Amino acid sequence: MSGGAAPTTRERFGFAALGVCAGLLVLLVVALVGYVVSGGWHVLSWQFLTQPPTNGMRDGGIWPAIFGTIVLMALTSLSATPLGVACAIYLVEYAREGWFVRLIRLSIRNLSGVPSVVYGLFGVGLFVNGLGFGPSLLASGLTLGLLTLPWTITASEEALRRVPRSYRDGALALGATPWEAIWTNVLPAALPGVLTGIILGLARAAGETAPILFTGVTFSRPDMPASLLDTYMALPYHLYILSTQHQDIVAVRPVAFATATVLLGLVLLVNGSAAIVRARVRARQLE
Repeated sequence: MSGGAAPTTRERFGFAALGVCAGLLVLLVVALVGYVVSGGWHVLSWQFLTQPPTNGMRDGGIWPAIFGTIVLMALTSLSATPLGVACAIYLVEYAREGWFVRLIRLSIRNLSGVPSVVYGLFGVGLFVNGLGFGPSLLASGLTLGLLTLPWTITASEEALRRVPRSYRDGALALGATPWEAIWTNVLPAALPGVLTGIILGLARAAGETAPILFTGVTFSRPDMPASLLDTYMALPYHLYILSTQHQDIVAVRPVAFATATVLLGLVLLVNGSAAIVRARVRARQLE
C-alpha cells in the first residue's frame, strides 16, 4: 500500500483473518488429497492404468473406466460449449432487455442449482427413451452437457460483458457487420473467461455419478465400447461401486483409493491444460 494511508488495526485484523481462512482451506485440501493418494499409491502401476478389471474388480486395472471418462468429458464439452457460448452471445449482444430476457437469466441461474439426479432422470426421458439412444455414451454425454450448460452460459455471458464497448464500435466503424465484430474482436477477447466456464463445468461433470447411472454407465465391461451407442465404464461410478456396493469392500478399498487418485489426477490434468491455454491466450492478447 505504498503511497497511500497505512492500514488501520481493523484492516490488519481483516487481512490476517482472511489469510488464516485461506491457509486452513489449503491445508484441508492438501490433507484430503494426501489421504486419498496415500491409501492407493501402492496399487498404482502401469498395468493398473492399462488393463481391464478382473476377479470382481480385485485384480487387473481400470483402463475401460479411464477411457470411458475421457470420451464422456469430450462429449460433454462438445455438446455444452457451442450451445452455451451461442446463448451467451444472444443474451449479451442481441437480446433487448425486458421481462423475457430476465426470465431466461433467472431460469439459467435456477438450473445451476438443480440436483444432478434430476438431470439424470431427464436424460432417461429425453435421450435414452425419447430419442432412442438407449443406455449409451451418447446419452450420458448429452445429459452431462445439459448439466454443465448453465455454468458455461453464465461464465461466457460475464466474459462477454467485460469486453469494452470500443472493441465493437471500432470494428463497426471499419465497416464490419455486427456478427463480424463479435467473431473477430469480442469473442477472442472474451475467450479466457469462456474457458473458465468450460473448466468449471467439466470439473463438476467429471465427478458426477447420478446422471450417468441412469443413462448408460455399467459396473463391469472388459472391452472398449465399439460406438457411442454402447454402454461404458466410468471412474466416478467405478469408485462408487468399489466404495459402497462391492461384496468385499475391505479387500477392494486400496483399489478404490487408487481409482480416486486417478480421477483426481485426470481432473487436475484437464484443468491444468485448460489453464495453460487460457494463460497463453491472455498473454497473446497483451502483446
